[in-house]
Amino acid sequence: MKISRNEVEHVADLARLELSGEEVDQFTGQLDAILSYIDKLNELDTADVEPTAHVIHVGNVIREDRVCDSIPLKETLSNAPETDEGFFKVPKII
Repeated sequence: MKISRNEVEHVADLARLELSGEEVDQFTGQLDAILSYIDKLNELDTADVEPTAHVIHVGNVIREDRVCDSIPLKETLSNAPETDEGFFKVPKII
């Protein structure tokens, strides 16, 4: 067994969890199965495998920044319901 009942109780105590005896037994079995599976994965030779964050190649999908002329103020404000001295006028919210 990779993990003992006492270790599960200790972790539950650190996490401030109140577990019944049945729950401690259940979690002991589940955690043991997880740790055993991780041991199987550790048996694999990954020396030639490059570490990755994604399984497939993910490229940058953001366009390159370019300096462009701005939209004229008159055109920008043309769809605004209300304007005031070259600004959008919005309801005051407090």
